[in-house]
Parts: sequence; structure tokens; C-alpha cells
Amino acid sequence: MLTTLLTVALLHWLVLITPGANTLLISQLAASGHRSSACYASVGISVVAATWALLAIVGVNSLFALHPRLRLAVQIAGGIYLCYIAYRLWHAGLPAAMQQSGRFAPWKAFRLGFFTNIMNPKSALFFGSVFAAALPAETEPVLLIAAVTLVFVNALAWHIALALAFSHRVVQAGYARQRRLLNRVCAGIVGAYGLRLLIATANESGTR
Repeated sequence: MLTTLLTVALLHWLVLITPGANTLLISQLAASGHRSSACYASVGISVVAATWALLAIVGVNSLFALHPRLRLAVQIAGGIYLCYIAYRLWHAGLPAAMQQSGRFAPWKAFRLGFFTNIMNPKSALFFGSVFAAALPAETEPVLLIAAVTLVFVNALAWHIALALAFSHRVVQAGYARQRRLLNRVCAGIVGAYGLRLLIATANESGTR
């Protein structure tokens, strides 16, 4: 059991430390002075990570295989959502819907993290592949529960660490000096993720 969990943890950490939309969201929130909002968004991201892991266990990969149009639809929605976030970052720095009297509402910060992560069905495919490779054919329920819990703890620990690191005064001071530029750099990267997802989906649907 320990060996299996260590394998799952290692593979998950390799994905976590690879920069992506989640990393950009948390770092941008924290560096702009919204550390608590970054932490709430981290919880949202982590809940989705555990959800995708759980769905992978119950067979969402099989569902996507039987109904490929469903996966394509989710990918299109994810690409559009990421492009929307990029648009808001470019023009306003942070999504206007997230702001209340200059502060972020906890639920809205959680929701932003949740939707940023859930609009990426590739996470489900990743966990499906990891669990297929790491979990034995006959897996006890306690091991499945432990694996999903491990995914949640890993994701939460990593994103909270990012939130704390990017909320440091030195980082915030640098962000304040280059706020407009950094917002647009983040917007470009997030937008590129969204467009890449849309293009890949279009290419995939065109070959069917």
C-alpha cells in the first residue's frame, strides 16, 4: 500500500510543479495582495483534483471513451473559460466579478479556482492513467480512499505554498512596480493555454 501511494504521490508532484493555469492563477492572486483569496482558490483547485481522481477511479475515462463528444465539449468549455480569464487579466488585472469593495469574496475565490481546474478534462485522463498504472487490479476501498485523499493534500499543500511564497512583501513590491506588464504576461500565457486547448480539440474533432 505504501509503495502504491508513493508512486501516485511522485507522479502527481511531477505534474503539480509544472507551471500551468492553476499555478498562474494562485501566483497572480497572491502577488497582487490577495493572499487569503489565493488560499481559497487553492482549496477550489484541490477539491477538483480530488474529484477528478475519484472520477478516474469510478471510470470517467471509460465514459469519455464511449462518448468522445462529451470530452470534446468539456475541453471546448475549458478553452473558452481560460480565454475569458485571459481577457479579464489583460484589461482589468483580475476578473471584475471577483471583486467586492476592492476585496475578494471567499466563495468567489474558491469558485474561480474550482472552475479554472475543472475545465481541464485532461486532469481526469492523467489520474486515470496514473491509477491504472499504480493501483493493483484488486484494490481495497481503504487504498482508494487514501489515494484520493493524497491527491487532495498534495494539491492543497503545493498551491498554499505558492500563495504564501508569492504573497511575500518583496514579491508584492516587484509586482506593484510591474503590475500592468505582469498582468498582460499572465493573460498571454493563460490565453495561450485556452487557445491551445481549443485548437487541439478542433483538430481532434476534425479527424473523427
